Amino acid sequence: AFKAAVLIQQWYRRYVARLEMRRRCTWRIFQSIEYACEQDQIKLHNFFSYLMDHFTPSSSKERDFISRMFISGESFKEAELEKYCDYESLEVPDSYTGPHLSFPLLPEHATALLEAFKQKQQLHARYVLNLLHETRKHLKQLPNISHVSTCYSEEVTICGDLHGQLDDLFLIFYKNGLPSPSKSYVFNGDFVDRGKQSLEILIILFTFLLIYPKEVHLNRGNHEDHMVNLRYGFRAGLIAMSRVHGKKILKMIQNVFCWLPLATLIDQKVLIIHGGISDTTDLDMLEKVKRNKFISVLRGKKRKESNRNVEIQEINGENKVEADPAGSEAALSLCPQPRPAQAPSMANKLEFSRWVRQTVQEQIEWCRKLVDISESEDEELTYSSMVSLTDLDGPCWTRQEEWKQASNILWSDPMPQEGCRVNTVRGGGCYFGPDVTGKILEKYNLQFLIRSHECKQEGYEFCHNRKVLTIFSASNYYEIGSNRGAYVKLGPDLVPHFVQYQANKTAHTLTMTQRQGFTVALISRVEESAFRALREKLFAHTSALISAFKAYDKDNTGKITLSNWATAVESVLHLGLPWRMLRPQLVRSTADGMLEYKSWLDDLAMEQRSQEHIQSSLLEVIYRNRSNLETIFRIIDRDHSGLISFEEFHQTWKLFSSHMNIELTDDGINDLVRSIDFNKDGNIDFNEFLEAFRLVKQSQ
Repeated sequence: AFKAAVLIQQWYRRYVARLEMRRRCTWRIFQSIEYACEQDQIKLHNFFSYLMDHFTPSSSKERDFISRMFISGESFKEAELEKYCDYESLEVPDSYTGPHLSFPLLPEHATALLEAFKQKQQLHARYVLNLLHETRKHLKQLPNISHVSTCYSEEVTICGDLHGQLDDLFLIFYKNGLPSPSKSYVFNGDFVDRGKQSLEILIILFTFLLIYPKEVHLNRGNHEDHMVNLRYGFRAGLIAMSRVHGKKILKMIQNVFCWLPLATLIDQKVLIIHGGISDTTDLDMLEKVKRNKFISVLRGKKRKESNRNVEIQEINGENKVEADPAGSEAALSLCPQPRPAQAPSMANKLEFSRWVRQTVQEQIEWCRKLVDISESEDEELTYSSMVSLTDLDGPCWTRQEEWKQASNILWSDPMPQEGCRVNTVRGGGCYFGPDVTGKILEKYNLQFLIRSHECKQEGYEFCHNRKVLTIFSASNYYEIGSNRGAYVKLGPDLVPHFVQYQANKTAHTLTMTQRQGFTVALISRVEESAFRALREKLFAHTSALISAFKAYDKDNTGKITLSNWATAVESVLHLGLPWRMLRPQLVRSTADGMLEYKSWLDDLAMEQRSQEHIQSSLLEVIYRNRSNLETIFRIIDRDHSGLISFEEFHQTWKLFSSHMNIELTDDGINDLVRSIDFNKDGNIDFNEFLEAFRLVKQSQ
């Protein structure tokens, strides 16, 4: 009996170990593909930004279009934005059966919203715009770093990424209770994208923020960024949900995102940020940056940075025109540079201060005119745009330095190795090691950091000797059963207490024995989903894989070793996966240990080919570029209508033709756009846009 028990125990341990190995491999696949997608988004954004930086508009109309292509109209001034998003002009029809809001909001309004969203009801656009308007007013009064104390409540609850998964937020409130004067919450960014109920989550969080402004705190995440929203579904879902008022709601949300605080500090000891830190993280600078200027933190704006340099150089008595006459001669001919008045004596400090303010303001206006930039707000001169008597000798940060601080806070990840290096996996932010964490904690007298940004299998994870805590609140993030969600509670002793959960209605009704079988089935389901996504990725790079395989097939036998197969696949996909371990799931075993790679690729093509029998090479191109094509389509669709107008296409093609040195007349561009408009309705929808690429590929 004893031997039998030991044997059963050994079998069980092997079985559990194999399940865990399968789970970890599945996890690596999902995470690698996710990060590769983020990297593609940043590369695409940088490509368009490069085109914009090197494009010379031939008219003010072109200049206006190009300057607004990426900022999506955030150059609305305060009054213009409120007029465009005027909620008072919208009437709520008598047939509307959803929740009603009146301001100032009360706890009853929040309860009504929660019940309405559980019943799949929607909030009327008037109330949404009104809520966004009030939220924006409140956020504008907040500092970049919110300060929270555990003295005023029993504990503070910190939640990580939610990503549009409303069921997770409901479960958190069910387990932990609703926000109240005795229950504070910090929501650490990434409220939107990927999930289908991003808007509902925003509405709930903003409602509680206005009801309990001292107890509810929101940090900005890397997905509170309109450029990221182009790819990951929030923008498209919002426009589809509200065809009539979706554009106004989207514009207001984009502006609200800009005003979200960047960090939260609990008892001056625990720093909560969405992504991470770097070896150059400066909390003093972070407190003073103009966070509302970063509509997107994917990339610093070169033109605005050059303007900032002009301001600094002019203040210091330098002349940028003399340093670079070729680059600015044309601009100066259109807009002459103002000459500052004679400086008054330093003895009269009041007069000298006025002279400095007036001179700087004139130079800023001149720089804006050079590139036709209009600011999003009617702003008074502040620390980052004005030099006063008290800080003439103080730090004067460039736009690039400020952008880098925000970018690292929102995009960085911890790593086990020492040091700090560029995050090439995501394409944004950096990797920071335990030594960097230690230096920042010591410099600002902190106990530990709490961050989110990374999905963890158990919902949370410590690293850097328990000095960095990652918390992730979106359960079933990749697939049902892929991961748990979690939140953490901190009391006055600042000792973290974790609560884990999984928002899965099926599992809640099962017995213990049934749950064990259900867990195995979930692992198999998640594993199948991961390998399906990986095979799609492999198929999308068929041409590159063939070239890589041929490099190992010197004798043109059509076969390579399985070891060379693993090396070649990694050289093409750069996913950092253990291909030798994954091989049994992707490649059928062979007696001689050789792989007929063309036959293997044909099998992949058969698996992915649609019912329309599109040729494999064409399908490969569409699979590989569909996400990028969707993002490009949304970039060109500047008015968020879901359609590309002829004017939008015309201006964008001018940008491409300038980069590719292709001479095209206006008539030629008009002929091109008409040929893409297959149904002749005067606009290009996404299917027509995709069909144009398909036809070009076929002709090639």
